[in-house]
Amino acid sequence: MLQETKFHLPSATDPLQVTERGLEILNNPCLNKGTSFNDEERETLGLKGLLPPFRADLEEQVQRVMENYRRHTDPLDKYTFLIALADRNSTLFYRVLMENLLEMTPIMYTPTVGYACQQFGHIYRKARGMYIHLHHKGRIAEVLDNWPSDEVDIIVISDGSRILGLGDLGANGMGIPIGKLVLYVAGAGLHPDRTLPILLDVGTDNEELLNDPLYLGITHRRVHGDEFYEIVDEFVQAATARWPNVLIQWEDFTNDKAFPLLNRYRDEVLCFNDDIQGTGAVALSGLLASMRVIDEHLSDQRIVFCGAGSAAVGIADMICAGIADEHSMSTEEARKLVWMVDSRGLVTTTRESGLEKHKIPYARDEAPAAELLEVVKRVKPTILIGASGQAHTFTEDVVKTMHEHCEQPIIFALSNPTTKAECTAVEAYHWTSGAAIFASGSPFPAVRLNGKVLVPGQGNNMFIFPGVGLGAVVCGATKVTDEMFFTAAKTLAHMVTKEELRAGTIYPDLSKIRQISLAIAAAVCRLAWDEGLAQYPEPDDIRQYVRDCMYHPDYRPYIAAEE
Repeated sequence: MLQETKFHLPSATDPLQVTERGLEILNNPCLNKGTSFNDEERETLGLKGLLPPFRADLEEQVQRVMENYRRHTDPLDKYTFLIALADRNSTLFYRVLMENLLEMTPIMYTPTVGYACQQFGHIYRKARGMYIHLHHKGRIAEVLDNWPSDEVDIIVISDGSRILGLGDLGANGMGIPIGKLVLYVAGAGLHPDRTLPILLDVGTDNEELLNDPLYLGITHRRVHGDEFYEIVDEFVQAATARWPNVLIQWEDFTNDKAFPLLNRYRDEVLCFNDDIQGTGAVALSGLLASMRVIDEHLSDQRIVFCGAGSAAVGIADMICAGIADEHSMSTEEARKLVWMVDSRGLVTTTRESGLEKHKIPYARDEAPAAELLEVVKRVKPTILIGASGQAHTFTEDVVKTMHEHCEQPIIFALSNPTTKAECTAVEAYHWTSGAAIFASGSPFPAVRLNGKVLVPGQGNNMFIFPGVGLGAVVCGATKVTDEMFFTAAKTLAHMVTKEELRAGTIYPDLSKIRQISLAIAAAVCRLAWDEGLAQYPEPDDIRQYVRDCMYHPDYRPYIAAEE
């Protein structure tokens, strides 16, 4: 049933009534404008004498921030500097980030966020988001009531069990929900005051953390089975009771939890798993753009995966859906174009010890192969996708053997952070004499080879999840479907220009992320309205409606609320 209301953000010119006074305002990052408070605001809000007399505009503040930011040379120091800024002045933080997105995304997210998570307990300064742990069981609703906002559009939640390619980081994994929501705000215009990062602390099996006196999580072995799902069920019920339209994004759960969680809730609440669906969509988009480069179809390809976890299966599912849609074939037929290699070799139906459930659809009815190189020799793939979390698995022998049978090999080394990439851009280009079409999960610099500059693509989930999330929120979607991610992938692929394709890159310029997210969100909204999955009434101009719903970091005028 359509709701009479629609998603709405106040205009940046609408005055905000403020009940706080003086230092209460300056210590609140959602309200603090620092030296930008005008004379009237300083007078009525009790700020006189608490600020230097000079009044700076937002751009002057940005200039001061950048001058200090660029004094730092260590990426972790830059990360802590930016987090400290966010803790002081949220609006200024997002303006700085948006105006320097290409420079700062590798700091606020991959690869630096991985190191920040490893050091989280040692660099901790101020609470951000919420921690739900084992001892909250039975009263999670009461705990969530401590969050001050009655308007939350999106929650990103992780249990810290599989942080990027770094493994179990326990409560230190909070850096990932924080970082993902930063990208939602900067990349798609979700309002920062309506986002909530949550770390579900169900223990850790990381011995180093359990013995670290500065570790901030509970020093308890991880719980599994019914005990784990009981606390997650309670969280979902409590969160959706308090915020009925909230979007929940599952993030960095281990494979044995990621698929069951997604399947458990996807038809019950508004949620998705970015590692499965977002990664799949961004990879599919890169492959669709690659097909434009080589003027072929996905159905003509032979695809080998190194890795068979949640990311790999999510990518394969999305690719097979794309092939099935493009050529009117069944998903089962499309899966015949895919070979998966895990730590025990080629995934086959003949394994004596059986297979994890998520691998079964891609198990081959053929002879085993113990090594990736053996599979490459047998299959002669045209596409090689790395989602293994293991560095250097795309060896020179593997890449050169692939190139012997493929004029323009498509090589996606998607594992994060950079140190976990299956190979580097330099390696892929040099081993193929510049013929490879290369993409990675974390950024690599351009490579000059044989008088030509080759620009590697970055298969960054940031291209996909902010737009999908924005679209789902602003139309009041009742669920997030795989079709929404498929639509997002096609939308993104169409946004790669011919000039970018000629440079060898298969993703658009990340500096255009707001336009990209707008286009994806509008496409998701259109699909939701067409399929009857949206609660809000459909506007006459969907694109303009989405644009009007996007937050932009500007200072609003303040007026003192009457006591």
